[in-house]
Amino acid sequence: MLKELECAAKVVGFKQVRRALADGCARRVYLAKDADPQLTQPLADEAGTRGVETIWAESMRALGRACGIAVGASVCAVI
Repeated sequence: MLKELECAAKVVGFKQVRRALADGCARRVYLAKDADPQLTQPLADEAGTRGVETIWAESMRALGRACGIAVGASVCAVI
């Protein structure tokens, strides 16, 4: 599933994902299993409330790589 992030339009980071969910433009949310739950859980709850699919990545490092950034990513969303 992380392969989708290589070519899809996406936003990375808590604030951007939260905004994409609020605007209704997030189609799928990716969350890293090793990220701080205080950060990921509210986004997972919001995605569930809005009917947006949530996918858990194995690590922040793997999610960051899939997003094409040099650092780990805790959250991202396909828009």
